[in-house]
Amino acid sequence: MSSLSVNNAIEQTKQSGLKKAKAGGYNLRLIRNRLNAVKAARQHHDNRELLFVINEGVHGNLGGIGNADLFKRATQEERALIREYLTETTLALHDLADSKSPDISRAEKIDLFRRASQCYGHTALMLSGAGSLTPYHIGVIQALHLHDLLPRVISGSSGGALVAGMLGSRSPAELHAILEGDDLSALIGDTLANLENDAQPQQRWSLLPRLHTEETLKRIVEAWIPDLTFGEAFELSGITINISITPASIVGSSRLLNATTSPHVFIREAVRASCSVPGVFPPVELCAKGYDGQRRPYIGGQKWVDGSVGLDLPSRRLGRLYGVNHFITSQTNPAVLWAVKHVGNAGPNGKRAIEWATDVFRANLKAIQPVTSSLTARFPWIKAVNHMFYSVAGQEYTADINILPGRKILGIHEVLSPITLQQAEALISDGRKQTQAQIELIRNCTMIRKALDQILVRYGQEII
Repeated sequence: MSSLSVNNAIEQTKQSGLKKAKAGGYNLRLIRNRLNAVKAARQHHDNRELLFVINEGVHGNLGGIGNADLFKRATQEERALIREYLTETTLALHDLADSKSPDISRAEKIDLFRRASQCYGHTALMLSGAGSLTPYHIGVIQALHLHDLLPRVISGSSGGALVAGMLGSRSPAELHAILEGDDLSALIGDTLANLENDAQPQQRWSLLPRLHTEETLKRIVEAWIPDLTFGEAFELSGITINISITPASIVGSSRLLNATTSPHVFIREAVRASCSVPGVFPPVELCAKGYDGQRRPYIGGQKWVDGSVGLDLPSRRLGRLYGVNHFITSQTNPAVLWAVKHVGNAGPNGKRAIEWATDVFRANLKAIQPVTSSLTARFPWIKAVNHMFYSVAGQEYTADINILPGRKILGIHEVLSPITLQQAEALISDGRKQTQAQIELIRNCTMIRKALDQILVRYGQEII
């Protein structure tokens, strides 16, 4: 074969590879180039070159690695290449951290790891509003915990707030007993058994289901969450929990309560407020621990309701507070779940069309909101409903990785009703199953982050 023919064959092979890469969606050439550069530096024990390669950047979406849609369509060969790149990069980071060679100083290493950590960002888990679907979140948490992939930053609204509060107010040993032992079954079973007769009685003529009462909600919160402040809970658990709440009045904006913004606020009242669905439960006043250790009102006179009304998935605020740029959501909000699942089942082109239409819809909502607010100003009840509609409709309900229920265990009429132990166990099982299906993607998106955290801890540096 002539030299020209060989060159043509090589070029055709390259073009074929590029077409496959484009068809699959990943930038495979970029991933391979990065992999080869890291490998070469490691094999030659060239720390200066390895430092240079790492300084070029480590991030979670190199060549599309963090894209959930691409991952669903990826071939086994593509997934293997991604795993190899991530593993090699992780080993390179540990090589630099462990190296005793005098060619790189400790100060240079610390500078590299701190900058890499800041650029790479953190992952957060967001637990949506849930109603009676709340046990589904527990199944998601169990699966992540089992694979050591549970993020340190967790947010919750409404039912998600209850689960986040339970997680963030336990020591590591207690959390292990709940998620891997028999404590969870006992906790849920005892709670459901004790609350069996607490719901509002259903009238024979009524089409409405039996609903939880305010007393029921209070008892659930007290059974699941110790009486701690956000600051005390963080010191105990090491988990940064964030609870969304919405002001009961139209004036004011939603709040995100945590150990940074409100360390002295008690979690129980915050969770009750976040679970207080308007029209079902009354608004809740927050409480905080005063300098004398006594309970006192927090922002006296202000009451709060369901966090999912105004801040179901607080991604922007989590990003600002903790440097989070990668989000996992357990999405069970009954008000939007049907729409989110429809988008998730659409193909790439269909999803882009839906996202475009959604952006246009939200832009139009924002434009006409002042007009409708003016028209309803003289009618307080209608104005409140109008405000709630815009708050719910204008939010973003998806994340980088979306874990959605795969089974319809409860009907729409049951989302605020007491459920049986069998229904709770089915929801937990479905949460574990749906999370397990995305474990490889979650591990890919967090592998380098975990390595950076481990190295920073060894070097005595703060992670967040």
